[in-house]
Amino acid sequence: MLIKKSEIKRLSADIRRIIDGQTVDLRDNREGVWEILKNDIHTLANIKNEQVDSLERERDVMAETLANISHQLKTPLTSVTVMADLLENALAADATDKQTEFITNIKIGLTRMEWLVSALMKMAKLDAGAIKFSMMNIQADELAGLALEPLRILLDLKNQSVKISCDTGLFCDKKWTAEALSNIIKNASEYSPDGGEIRVESGMNPICKWISVTDGGKGIANNEIANLFKRFEGSRSDKGYGIGLPLALAIMQGQNGDIEVDGGGNGNGAAFTLKFFK
Repeated sequence: MLIKKSEIKRLSADIRRIIDGQTVDLRDNREGVWEILKNDIHTLANIKNEQVDSLERERDVMAETLANISHQLKTPLTSVTVMADLLENALAADATDKQTEFITNIKIGLTRMEWLVSALMKMAKLDAGAIKFSMMNIQADELAGLALEPLRILLDLKNQSVKISCDTGLFCDKKWTAEALSNIIKNASEYSPDGGEIRVESGMNPICKWISVTDGGKGIANNEIANLFKRFEGSRSDKGYGIGLPLALAIMQGQNGDIEVDGGGNGNGAAFTLKFFK
């Protein structure tokens, strides 16, 4: 059986269109081996499309379920937080030192629990592929400013400063990348001394654009770096959950990026670099 080169080229082009997600009808009612091959490819493409559609539906259901779970968890947490505030106000001047200590510990625990629930929900959405990143151009200094907003109180309590030296244009999802950077800066704050300085810098090279965070701590031992991004294991602090850094990495990898760690040491703090590949 002789098959024209033009027919092979046409079939090849149609297959490439199918790979790109386009709908192509390859069915051929004529008899012959070539026609059977085209019909089989058409059937295979339909099976692939149905599987993709099914996965997308499952992803949407998962996203909705996670949103409902998040809501159900946040509602009682918010109620308990409000009650803790009311209890604090009710006791006011009459509270003993021990009562004040208990209420403070309750509020700290609730704040940490709320952050953990939020982080776990975000991680679950990323794992389920339920996040659609909205890529846009943004300056690194603007991104750093957004990342710092939720950390102002933490930094003030530790009297820490953040030196921003960023003038690089980045292409990323503004909201989610700010979340990742915020987690990296929070980690830097935890391992920097009170009154210390955290440096945020940016730049570019032939491979990627980047934004880095360097803490004022003593550095990280090389044998500890491999565990930093393992969930519930990588925290170097007794107060940490081991979820902030894995969440940051998941966000970067979801945008085809990565995070590189320089352990520092010898008087230099550890540096975490968020990479945006070109």
